[in-house]
Amino acid sequence: MNDLREIENILEAVLFAAGDSVPVEKLSEIIGQDKKTTMSILSNMEMKYKTSARGIMLRQLGTSYQLCTKPQYEEYILHLGTGRRKQGLSQAAYEALAIIAYHQPVTRAQVEQIRGVNSDNVIMNLVEKNLIQEVGRQDGPGKPKLYGTTEEFLRVFGFSSLSDLPQVDMNDIRTTIETIPLD
Repeated sequence: MNDLREIENILEAVLFAAGDSVPVEKLSEIIGQDKKTTMSILSNMEMKYKTSARGIMLRQLGTSYQLCTKPQYEEYILHLGTGRRKQGLSQAAYEALAIIAYHQPVTRAQVEQIRGVNSDNVIMNLVEKNLIQEVGRQDGPGKPKLYGTTEEFLRVFGFSSLSDLPQVDMNDIRTTIETIPLD
């Protein structure tokens, strides 16, 4: 197709124009390269953004990529009045979110069993904030919904994938989620 610099320019232009994250498969299709080559190019671009004095960065979100502003410039972006609002979660929401993140896919009843209290409203709130989503149905009586985290969860908490979650003692999950800073 083109030389490496031109491919990087194309990827940068596409990611900038998209605004949101774009799956690697789509980026591969656009530049006419296989997925492995595309991921290698994106990985190199990610490192270039990290090591350069720029206001933007390339962030991997699961199997997608997005151009984002660097967190240290958030206060300036807020002057535009268009910055992403912090999620502002309650203690109950942090607890439920941690349980879902570490045990997914999980049902509401399983979350409630671990928390020891009704979690209907908390789960509904997390769905509204797009931090969790229905990922299927469990086989069994009533076919309860199964919940998992979203790409927005990765973005808000600054993770590239679920493997970036801190390792925890599952018996101490309630306090662990409080140590994860919001963007």
